[in-house]
Amino acid sequence: METIIEVKKLCKSYNNIKAVENINFSICRKEVFGLLGANGAGKSTTIECILGTKKQDSGTVSILGMNPQKERKKMFEKVGVQFQEGYYQDKIKVSELCEVTASLYKKPSDYVALLKQFCLQDKLKSMVSELSGGQKQRLFIVLALIPNPEVVFLDELTTGLDVKARRDVWNSLSELKAKGLTILLTSHFMDEVEALCDKIMILKNGKDIFYGTVKEAIEASPYDKFEDAYLWYTEEEENESI
Repeated sequence: METIIEVKKLCKSYNNIKAVENINFSICRKEVFGLLGANGAGKSTTIECILGTKKQDSGTVSILGMNPQKERKKMFEKVGVQFQEGYYQDKIKVSELCEVTASLYKKPSDYVALLKQFCLQDKLKSMVSELSGGQKQRLFIVLALIPNPEVVFLDELTTGLDVKARRDVWNSLSELKAKGLTILLTSHFMDEVEALCDKIMILKNGKDIFYGTVKEAIEASPYDKFEDAYLWYTEEEENESI
């Protein structure tokens, strides 16, 4: 199977504090990969190094066979990134924001169809600032998909969504995956990870403490539920009780 993202021996430090240390993983086409861990575990730094927005101290990264540091413009024609709210103008209509985003790419997806897929078709003329938290979250996913990417990065994709909206997003992403999309996501919802992810990596203090499938993660732990296993790996449960 074709490798879409490959990370080898990735290391990055800030002021002699190791943010990520010797991280290795690969993601194949049509896979959903979950990068997991508590806040401060190294997820954001890992993703920033993969996207080339931060330069690693050592190790190598490739996306679609490209070096993100040297081929950023070419790479971002094929990569979608779900940015959070602060990245966008507040006083702009949904349709305007989608049009501006689409204008940046050679072969963008039909944003009207994407808005319909994510149940936002009636918000075209609404100001972004008027959307609810859940609607904004779905809009940010749409914006990440407008480039018609081969791979997309989704950060906490269903935060603020109700149960039905979360399931609808899962179903939409599963359909896109079936058409060839590769997805790297972060999430604190373990039911979401179980539903979507083919493989996961759990980070703790910048180090890889598990890499494999959800099933393998459960089997290698003392628990039979993934949420309990995740807390065991990260020791969040123990820390929270102190």
